[in-house]
Amino acid sequence: MTSAETRYAIDPKTAKTLDTQGLRDHFHVGGLFQPGQIKLVYSHYDRLILGSVVPANEPLILDNIPETGTPSFLDRRELGVLNLAETGEITVGGETHTLGRGEVLYVGKGAGPVTFQSGRFYVLSAPANRTCPTKLIRLQDAKRVELGGPETANERVIIQLLHPDVCDSCQLLMGYTQLSPGSVWNTMPAHTHDRRMEAYLYFDLSDEHKVFHFMGQADETRHIVMANEEAVISPPWSIHSGAGTGAYTFCWAMAGDNVDFTDMDMIPMENLR
Repeated sequence: MTSAETRYAIDPKTAKTLDTQGLRDHFHVGGLFQPGQIKLVYSHYDRLILGSVVPANEPLILDNIPETGTPSFLDRRELGVLNLAETGEITVGGETHTLGRGEVLYVGKGAGPVTFQSGRFYVLSAPANRTCPTKLIRLQDAKRVELGGPETANERVIIQLLHPDVCDSCQLLMGYTQLSPGSVWNTMPAHTHDRRMEAYLYFDLSDEHKVFHFMGQADETRHIVMANEEAVISPPWSIHSGAGTGAYTFCWAMAGDNVDFTDMDMIPMENLR
């Protein structure tokens, strides 16, 4: 049995009163990727669960999580798994899947226990009201979207893996964004989507570098300093943008009312404070 840390949802007025440690307590997720451990955080924003699974000397099984209130974790949930190791192996329903680095396994509702034999995994789960087929998504199958440019320091490629054009899912969207050398900004100009929450994992960041993750309402922004392989929970009312002191990649995931990746409420630069 594995327990998850619970993070309760708060409103933007309350968030404005928080100091640095208060913001980190509510939204920053550290201490992930511990060898031989499953680490999970249960957010009350759209009931998203995020975390890590790092098998060491023996396989790790994701099955009973008391916080979900169901006999098995996936009885009423779906799961997305991103492999950050060179290779990883996961067994679902008697079938073993081998993932390369940067590849994703989608596991549908009702699939039963998930066994992680080897690898270094970032996991995301959202409630599901229908069953979609379990699917291994290779990098060559992902949808790639190139955006930005060097003149605005945000030249990047968005790699969409759990996306309607790539893999059927109930409500979970997932992928990651890689910035080109010399680019530092992600998700700027900023936006919100009050119909969906989001979570970021920053990775491929050197130990001597940090990412400044910006959050809050457009007229009263805040920031959280992020290190390599740390995650942040982004409420539906918040912007979610970042700038790094060095090269980085970030995994994004969304859950909420729809799976329309382009459903964004854009914020003009002049409105940011």
